[in-house]
Amino acid sequence: MSMLYPYGDQPDPTPEDPYPYEDYYGHGSGRPPRRCRRNRGGWWLLLLLVVVIGGVVAVLSRFSVNLRQTSSGVTLSIQSPSSSSDAETQAAETAGDDLAILQPSGDITGSGAQLMVTETPTPLPETPSDGGQGLSLQAIYRKCIPSVVSIISTQRSGSSSGTGIIMSEDGYIITNDHVVDGAVSIEVLTSMDETYAASLVGSDATSDLAVLKIDAQGLTPAEFGDSNSMEVGDMVVAIGDPLGTELRGTMTDGIISAINRDLTVNGRTMTLLQTNAALNNGNSGGPLINAYGQVIGINTMKMSSYYTSASVEGLGFAIPIATAKPIIDELIDQGYISGRPAIGINTRDLPAAVRVYYGIPEGVYVDTVDPSSDAYAKGLQQGDTITAIDGIAVSTSEDLEMAKNQYKAGQMVELTVYRNGKYYVVSIQLMDAAGL
Repeated sequence: MSMLYPYGDQPDPTPEDPYPYEDYYGHGSGRPPRRCRRNRGGWWLLLLLVVVIGGVVAVLSRFSVNLRQTSSGVTLSIQSPSSSSDAETQAAETAGDDLAILQPSGDITGSGAQLMVTETPTPLPETPSDGGQGLSLQAIYRKCIPSVVSIISTQRSGSSSGTGIIMSEDGYIITNDHVVDGAVSIEVLTSMDETYAASLVGSDATSDLAVLKIDAQGLTPAEFGDSNSMEVGDMVVAIGDPLGTELRGTMTDGIISAINRDLTVNGRTMTLLQTNAALNNGNSGGPLINAYGQVIGINTMKMSSYYTSASVEGLGFAIPIATAKPIIDELIDQGYISGRPAIGINTRDLPAAVRVYYGIPEGVYVDTVDPSSDAYAKGLQQGDTITAIDGIAVSTSEDLEMAKNQYKAGQMVELTVYRNGKYYVVSIQLMDAAGL
């Protein structure tokens, strides 16, 4: 019977197996390998090598070999006894008139030659960005960059960065909710390289807006414009920190590609401005600016291949200032937005294979129920599956969010719930999300 041993723990050969070597086929008890005979052909190889070296030495003896230290290092040059000009003349005569042999003149390195750069006259001519009465792109940047800040958000799992807009000279700053969501600390870095600790005044996930406050005075607030006056084709620029603070203060330009564009993200529908100005991770919360240097939108997202299987370029979106203003005012006033409907539960979507294995119908799995909610009082519990709201079937958490958002806090809705092989209908009152 054969045994397997850990690497390095093989037993010593037994006396019964005097030849514990493997044979050609990998079996034991093979004879030890015989010592190879000395290869006498090595003498012939050595003799051939001596002949080759001698020939090389004889050839090189006709040339002069020079090592010379230059400003760029050590230069090796090999020259024949005849002058270089004679060699070039002879080669040219041999080649004939139809062939021109180009040779570098003088020493290639250390000549002191440099690329000459001519000073550009300043300031450059500035053309209005809209071809009419607007500011130039340079003037827009100079006007707006003092009002743009970098935001570093530290979560328990790491850190992330985004962009913000100075709203007032005493330190109110606007950004996106998803930039600061779950943050345990927030820092703000101004265009003057000043760093401040920031407090969260209020945030609203539905509109993806948040307001911060830093302890500062004399800041440069942005000028905000009327987003309702924007038309498709109007020139806009975006300023922010694409991919992080290493590239902070980057400006990109484009146009308004569409207005009143409805997009549904995480179960919430947002009406946004669409632009082809380049936006990337880190631009979130930064300004979308018109031709007069006025902030008319707050950059919130970029459509990418995450949302579609097609290759995507030039699809950025911003929250119009007309939409953002009442939300920002309310966040500053009370720290939250009242009236947002909530069931009072946390949910997740189960993979189809899990549902089939456990015999669970298509629907939304309930993870937790808030004890302060009416859903908890009516008996909804962890492990339940919600299959419909007011008779409208839901199969994902996003479906449930979209259906729930059609109501207001305080309204009654009927939930169809599956539990242990049976269906139940329970009537609950939606609560104010601010109370969660």
